[in-house]
Amino acid sequence: MTRAWARGRAIASRILPMLACAWLVAFSSPAAAARVVVVLSDDSAPYQEVYQIIRGYLDHGRHETGRAYADGLSASALDGARLVVTVGVRAAESLATQPVRNPVLAVLVPRAWYLESGRAELAGEGKRAVSAIYLDQPFQRQAQLIRLAFPEMTRVGVLLSTNQRQVLGELADALRAQGISLVYGLLSGADRQIAQLEAVLSEAELLLAIPDPGVINRNTAQSLLLTSYRYRDPVLGYSRSLTRAGALLSLHSSPAQIGRQAAESVRRVIETTSSQLPESTYPAYFSVSINRQVARSLGFVLPQENELEKRLGEEI
Repeated sequence: MTRAWARGRAIASRILPMLACAWLVAFSSPAAAARVVVVLSDDSAPYQEVYQIIRGYLDHGRHETGRAYADGLSASALDGARLVVTVGVRAAESLATQPVRNPVLAVLVPRAWYLESGRAELAGEGKRAVSAIYLDQPFQRQAQLIRLAFPEMTRVGVLLSTNQRQVLGELADALRAQGISLVYGLLSGADRQIAQLEAVLSEAELLLAIPDPGVINRNTAQSLLLTSYRYRDPVLGYSRSLTRAGALLSLHSSPAQIGRQAAESVRRVIETTSSQLPESTYPAYFSVSINRQVARSLGFVLPQENELEKRLGEEI
């Protein structure tokens, strides 16, 4: 009995440390590999760039990244996905029609759309956890850029469709904090856009463009920029393409920057025990682009883009 007990104790003394090491490895090792599906609104380059950035981040962590498109999206494409990232409004709306419960992170979507209808559509009466990274820049950041680029400016104008009127108070507060007053016009479907725009431009010193398809779209962007130029009012846009088209400057987040932020959020979700989606948020990374030809034509001398980005980052 004594020998058997001693032998058992000796064996246990060797096995227990091994079990302890195995336990530590099991509970300290990285999270199991997960599948993430990225749904793109279409095959255009900006959406593809977001996908490639997310894929690049996740592939290094042993995770699988799948790609699907809004057109022809099926529930089977989402099988086994720990999380779905939709890129653009069309992708989000397509996903909302699918009878699946995968958590969803919607990126490159306007904040107004998400808050008014997108969030409810995606949530599906609480069946899905949803969050978003907005396309828009926060009004505070835009107001700070205006003050940095145009220190003497006191009146900023904006033209909005009537279904976005709820942002006026927030925008006015952000501008007021920089000593700037807001001039605005509201555009309904029956209104003549140019007449409303001219009323705003006649009082404002700068036109702030925000993502509002009811005001700025492929059919209206050029006339809006040309009319502002005729009034000698610079335009602060929200994309590099608007800067190229004639906005004096734009504050925007590139697809690569949005992709980076999305990838960071995805990794936090799939590699932690909580698995909770982050709160919906504005872009964390941003850039400033300037149209120097328009600046010369309107008589503005602006700092370099990287200087404005640095100073803006310091103030936020």
